[in-house]
Amino acid sequence: MNKRTMATTVSAFMLGGLIAGCSGGGQVAAPSAPAKDAGGTTGTTGTTAPATTPATSSQPPKAVTFTWLAANRVEGPVKQDWETFKEIEKKTGVKIDFQVISEEALLEKRKIMIATNTVTDFILIPTQDGRDFGPEKVFLNLKNYLDKAPNIKKFFDANPEAKAQATAADGGYYTMPVLESDASTKGFNYAWYTRKDLHDKYGLKAPTTLDEFYQYLKALKDKHPDSYPLTFRTPLSNPNLTGIYTVFLRAFTGVEGFINQTPDKDEYEFAGYHKGFKDSLLYMNKLYNEKLLEPEFALLTTAQWEERLLTGKSMVTYFWKADFDPLIDKARKANASNKDFEMNVIPQFAADGIKNYQYARPAVGVSGLAISANVKDKDAAIKFMDFLYSEEGTNYMSLGILNKTYKMVDGKPRYMEEFGTSPYVPLRRDWGVWFPNVSINNAIARAAWERGLDAKNKEINTFYAKYIIDAPKSIVKNADEQEIEKSKLNNLNKYFEQKMTEFVTGKTPINDQTVNEFIDQSKKQGVDDLLKLYNASYKRTYGVK
Repeated sequence: MNKRTMATTVSAFMLGGLIAGCSGGGQVAAPSAPAKDAGGTTGTTGTTAPATTPATSSQPPKAVTFTWLAANRVEGPVKQDWETFKEIEKKTGVKIDFQVISEEALLEKRKIMIATNTVTDFILIPTQDGRDFGPEKVFLNLKNYLDKAPNIKKFFDANPEAKAQATAADGGYYTMPVLESDASTKGFNYAWYTRKDLHDKYGLKAPTTLDEFYQYLKALKDKHPDSYPLTFRTPLSNPNLTGIYTVFLRAFTGVEGFINQTPDKDEYEFAGYHKGFKDSLLYMNKLYNEKLLEPEFALLTTAQWEERLLTGKSMVTYFWKADFDPLIDKARKANASNKDFEMNVIPQFAADGIKNYQYARPAVGVSGLAISANVKDKDAAIKFMDFLYSEEGTNYMSLGILNKTYKMVDGKPRYMEEFGTSPYVPLRRDWGVWFPNVSINNAIARAAWERGLDAKNKEINTFYAKYIIDAPKSIVKNADEQEIEKSKLNNLNKYFEQKMTEFVTGKTPINDQTVNEFIDQSKKQGVDDLLKLYNASYKRTYGVK
C-alpha cells in the first residue's frame, strides 16, 4: 500500500484489526436463476417481487463460514442467530460470523482494517475505499469472476451508476454499491412538520411562501410567548440535509447546502454566488432576532432538539419523515398533558423565481459490499455474493421471510402490519433485515415499507410528490481530486458554518460589504477549485458533454 493512501486511512494510534478468516473448505451452493415477478420481469433492483419457489439442490451445500463486520444499532444489537440468516444458511451452506463492534467505533475500526489489510471476508465500505484500495489487493476484483456470477453481472449491467461507483482506475470492480431507492418511485426523506393540534386550535392557515411561513411562526409565538416556534437538528448543513442552512439556502438560492448540483443545469454551484444568498441571511436573522428561531440552533444535541418539540417549546421543524409517527408516540407517552399532541406536514416553500424542489433519495448509495482479497475460498465467496444478489437472496436481506416479516399484496411485498409504520425497528432488531452495514438493497426495503403506510402517511407522500425530483448522480473522484477536496473542503465548511452563524445571530452585520467579504474569503479558501473539481469529475464519470 502506498504511503499516501496509507496516510489517509490509518489513525495515529492502532487498535489492532480483526483478522479476517474463512473457515471450512466447502463450496457454497449455486443460486437458482432469478424468478419472474407478477409482471413477468426479472431482476434484483427496485420493487421486484420475491421468488415464490425456493432454490433447490440435489445435494445439501457444504458448510462454510465467512466473517462480516457489523456494528450494533440503537434499534438493537447484532445477533448471530437471526432467523433470516439461518434460512440463508440452509439455502447456501454459508454461515455468517458477524464481527461485532459499537457503532461509534465502526469508522475507525474499518479504517484500521483497510490500512492493515485485515478486513473481514465480507464488509460494507465506502465505494471510494473500494476504488482506492481494491487495486492494492485489499479487496477482491469482482470483474474477474463475472463468468461465474450471473447475478453480479446482471446487477452491473442494469445499474450504470453503480458500475461507475464500483470501477477503480485499473478498471476493476471492487464493491457492489448499495441501492437506496428505485428512481421511478420518487421516494424522499424529509418534510416540514408542525403541531397539528395547535394549528387546528388556532385556526391557522398552512403557509405556502416564505412570508407566510414567517407570519405562521409569529402566530404561534403570539399564542406561546415563551416558545421559540422553529427548531432544527444539527449539523447545520450537509451531509445532514435537515440543517437550517441546507434548507434555507435551497429556498432562497436554489442550491441545497453550500455547494451542490442544481436541478436544471446538472452543474455544481456555490450558494454564495446567487442573488438570493443575502436575502437568506436577512430572513434567518429576522427569525433569530424576533425569537421565532431556537436561539441555540447551532448547538442543539439530538436530545435537546427532541425535548423542545416534546415539551412544546418549539412546534415546527424540518426532519426525516420516517420519524414522524415515533415522535408523536413518544410525546404522548412522555406526558399526560400531551394526549392531544399531533403533528402533520405543511407545504415546502421557496422564494419567488426559485425552483421549489427536494431531491429524491439517491438511487445508488455511497457504500458497497466488498470481499476481502485474502478470503480463503474465493470461488465460494463469489458464489455466496452472487446468491445475495439473486432475487431470492436480495429478498432475504431486504424483506426477510415470507409470511413472517412480509407478505404479498397485489403481487408486491409489504411488511407485516404488526410492525407498524416504523417497521425498520423490529426488522433490524429481531430479524437482521434492512440492517445498516449489512443491508445491500434499501430500495426494496423502502418500497415495502411505504406500501404498508397508513392513510395519513400515504397522504404525506402524495402531498409532497410535486416537489420531488431525481437526485444527482454521485461522482467518482480520482486520487488528485481527492487530495484537493481533502485539503480544502473541511476548512471551507467550517468557515461557512462559522460565518453564516455570525450573520444569523447578528455578530456580523449583513450588508453588501460583509457579504462580499464572505465571498472573497470563500474564494481564497478554494470554493472555485472545488466547483471546478466536482463539475469535471461529474462530466468524466458520466460522459456529459
